[in-house]
Amino acid sequence: MHGDVVTTIRLVIEWAALVIEVLAVVIIVASVVKAVISHGTVRFLFHVETPGAFAAYKHQLAKPLLLALDFLVAGDVVKTIALEPTLGNVAVLGFLVIIRTFLSWSITVEMEGHWPWQVAPKEELQPREQ
Repeated sequence: MHGDVVTTIRLVIEWAALVIEVLAVVIIVASVVKAVISHGTVRFLFHVETPGAFAAYKHQLAKPLLLALDFLVAGDVVKTIALEPTLGNVAVLGFLVIIRTFLSWSITVEMEGHWPWQVAPKEELQPREQ
């Protein structure tokens, strides 16, 4: 009886981690499809020289990518900590978190033009006219 409960809990945790990771992939795919449809990739390619076109397109893809990276880290944490918290697995988890954190910071710097802990330049703090 005790073994069945442990096996069931383990199975639920494995499925939860898998669902979280699949959700990350769905976020990425959906954001690409949305960017292609709503912003029109072909239309963007013809207006690359337009000021701000590339930045707007890049921001459209970057925000969901940051969210997906957070989901991937969450899935890895659930799998590693809940299922097999061995020193080796925790070390691999730490390495993955460092890589994904670096990627997140790189994307944030690319989008905002400054490090997350820095104050935004004054021109960014002013409301944009539309």
